[in-house]
Amino acid sequence: MSHTITDTNFKFPGQSNFYKGKVREVYTINNDLLVMVSTDRLSAFDVVMPKGIPYKGQILNQIATKMMAATADIVPNWLIANPDPNVAVGHSCEPFKVEMVIRGYMSGHAAREYKLGKRSLCGVSMPERIKENDAFPTPIITPATKAEMGDHDEDISREDIIKRGIVSEADYVVLEDYTRKLFQRGSEIAASRGLILVDTKYEFGKTNTGKIVLIDEIHTPDSSRYFYADGYEERQANTEPQKQLSKEFVRQWLISNNFQGLDGQTVPVMSDEYITTVSERYIELYENITAEPFVKAEVSDIQSRIETNVINYLKTL
Repeated sequence: MSHTITDTNFKFPGQSNFYKGKVREVYTINNDLLVMVSTDRLSAFDVVMPKGIPYKGQILNQIATKMMAATADIVPNWLIANPDPNVAVGHSCEPFKVEMVIRGYMSGHAAREYKLGKRSLCGVSMPERIKENDAFPTPIITPATKAEMGDHDEDISREDIIKRGIVSEADYVVLEDYTRKLFQRGSEIAASRGLILVDTKYEFGKTNTGKIVLIDEIHTPDSSRYFYADGYEERQANTEPQKQLSKEFVRQWLISNNFQGLDGQTVPVMSDEYITTVSERYIELYENITAEPFVKAEVSDIQSRIETNVINYLKTL
């Protein structure tokens, strides 16, 4: 697994700031542009796994940029260019400290909470007598507070977000509107590819002109859950697990190995063989979500490749 990128330490011309997230590393250039590097780090239950996943960063970056292009007509975004398979360059923004999570189906975190007897998530009621992986009557928005690396994101209600001044009510109305529009478009794209967009999260920021834009990733397997549409109804009728495209298969593997990111738990060892299967699943995700074959980038020296491509791009500005 040597041909992965899990940390960077670039010194780009005009670099004025650096931020390290769970998966992405962001370099600010001249307090104006952001260079976002998608690494091969794998995060689950808000914990970064010890080993990188080959091609994962390229996959996430390329899905996100394709989906931003496919939604730019309904929601503005931060993206300007992609000088490298792992890199996106865009406008510098002040991010909102919330993740806008939207769920069309009773799955994942919502299903786990429901099984514990909870009938409300982030202040939003969930219907009685609904089965895991059933569709909600209407998609629900269940926000989470943004956390620093290694910390758990926390569920939070719309009312608390506004009450605590995390986001103004006027801005939050825009975030909700954008979230629903993006989910609708994402669902239409997924359906055209034989998939169901089950749930996802969006992140937004404000440019220095005060414009609210979509930032970070969109409709990737790290931020979203997809089911295969073919056989969905039959599997539901038989109370069978859904065939899905998402990072949930990693979460389920971790759960089966007694890890959910709780205090005192130890991350199980991921063998090279298992990591290879995870990489293959991410490639499968890419090809199904984009309906295009995945073209592997040169990975003999990823650090140098990224550095060269970004510097050459910055010279053109």
